[in-house]
Amino acid sequence: MTHFRYEILRTLRNRIFYAITLALPLVLYYSVASGQRHDNFDGVSFPLYFMTAMAVYGAMYAVVAPGSRIARDRSRGWIRQLRITPLRARTDFTAKVAAAYMLALPTLALLYLAGASLGVRLGAAQWLELTGLLVAGLVPFVVMGFILGYLVPVDALAAALGGVVVLFALLGGVFGFQLATSGPLFDVLKDLPSYWLVQAGKATFGGGGWPLQAWIVIAVWTAVLIPAAALTYRRATSQA
Repeated sequence: MTHFRYEILRTLRNRIFYAITLALPLVLYYSVASGQRHDNFDGVSFPLYFMTAMAVYGAMYAVVAPGSRIARDRSRGWIRQLRITPLRARTDFTAKVAAAYMLALPTLALLYLAGASLGVRLGAAQWLELTGLLVAGLVPFVVMGFILGYLVPVDALAAALGGVVVLFALLGGVFGFQLATSGPLFDVLKDLPSYWLVQAGKATFGGGGWPLQAWIVIAVWTAVLIPAAALTYRRATSQA
């Protein structure tokens, strides 16, 4: 628990974190959705679609945030110090993952409140289902944060993390438009976890949840990224 609290406090001291994960998605949501609160988009009301999209945008930043702390620890030799302490690597990873999700939840809650203020109406079970889908779909991005933290130099990490999130957000339809709705490009977009994250609101509202393809995409990305994270961890610790 001590290490977990430490991870939370380290992030909460970063004011830029609040701006990116809380303030920016909220400002974008009201700026765009307020003028389209009676419009429909992709089969659902625009406020619901964009609420989910902005929640995804902020939450993706939140869950990759451990990468920046990993990179700083690596640059300061803290990883070498941890290796000679009783703290297990698994405990450290678990604390970072838990902290990432704890920091993503306020983003989800804040955007849910914003959506409700613009007319988004879901039942209690639907809100819970939406949250469950988002939590599951964010797993690959948690692992991406770890990989970048162990792989990218600390000076370049902010740009790397931001670039990855923005790229996946753009391709996933976070910004209120989709790059394609049919054809080969659309097939590629549906193989990205960010696409299904943005579709979580529509899936919840429709009552059917994600299709099997969504779960396969999330599972495959996670299965591929976890070994890559383990490899970068071993490489970083061998050089520490």
